[in-house]
Amino acid sequence: MIQPAIGLVELNSIARGIETADAMCKVATIELVDAYAICPGKYVILITGLLADVQSSLNKGIEVAGEHLIDNLLLPNVSPKVIPAILGTSRVRDNIIAVGSIETFTVASCIIASDAAAKKADVDLIEIRLAKGLGGKSYVTVCSNDVGAVRSAIAAGVDSIKHLGALVQQTVIPQIHPDMLRTLL
Repeated sequence: MIQPAIGLVELNSIARGIETADAMCKVATIELVDAYAICPGKYVILITGLLADVQSSLNKGIEVAGEHLIDNLLLPNVSPKVIPAILGTSRVRDNIIAVGSIETFTVASCIIASDAAAKKADVDLIEIRLAKGLGGKSYVTVCSNDVGAVRSAIAAGVDSIKHLGALVQQTVIPQIHPDMLRTLL
């Protein structure tokens, strides 16, 4: 089964971001996952679809963004767990024992780490929070009924971005308290 690709464009202008998102939607058959302003005055555009369509749309986005482009990402064969976690529609298993989290300085690095974590071990992605209300930072939270799976997933996610210098912090909580777990779900 072919998984879709995910594309990201991040700009330092909200107005140009809106224009860029519109142009990206018009040039290829993609799904606009989300487009929104983030602090401090940046704009993020996330798209998904078949690799060739996402690439075409991303190329158009880079062109329209021009000098306002901060970052971009093309991630082929993204884990099917990533987009639901970004949208807040993830389903998670019962009997969660362990939780892990990776915090990053950038949106793109969080998506890369989330994809690597989901592909490495049998974990659920609770949430991928991309810069909204976080001053540009992002994080992913994963869970499982297997502590080893969470450790493995977090290690894979961190390893996938360590060369970018974008890691803020990582954590694995082996026996999460039920009250704390409730706040994450």
